[in-house]
Amino acid sequence: MDLISVAAVADNGVIGRDDEVPWDLPEDKQQYRERVAGRPTVFGRRTYEMFSDPPGSAYVVLSRTEREYERENAYHASSVEEAVEIVESLGADRAYVLGGAGIYALFQPHLDGMVLTRVPGEYEGDTFYPEWNEDDWRLVEREEYEGFTVETWERRAERER
Repeated sequence: MDLISVAAVADNGVIGRDDEVPWDLPEDKQQYRERVAGRPTVFGRRTYEMFSDPPGSAYVVLSRTEREYERENAYHASSVEEAVEIVESLGADRAYVLGGAGIYALFQPHLDGMVLTRVPGEYEGDTFYPEWNEDDWRLVEREEYEGFTVETWERRAERER
């Protein structure tokens, strides 16, 4: 099963400010929702609760505290391993990790891919995408849009590094 993070990242690494995205890119939101539609998504509790209509087909919510969710297709997980087990139990061959920053950092060593919307400019923020070693990754696609670029990265196999 593949784990792929999806995030919009400014030039200075910012992904959020005060639990909000500090830019408005409707076309990015649309491609983001289309990309993850029909697949399980993984969130931290705060990120999950920010969505009135979360993207994806099922929602795995990482939280230290056991919780019940109103949606029948929302599941609690207390660790990366438990989140992966839940996704696999749903029969999925891919899941998208959608944040926040702590969740991205927890999953980074386990990711098979990243889809990063590159937002030009530096923004004030309090939430950042985790740093990663570009030598461990291969850029496989770059899609240009008006006002942003979407990069698709795959983790290199050990022997390629």
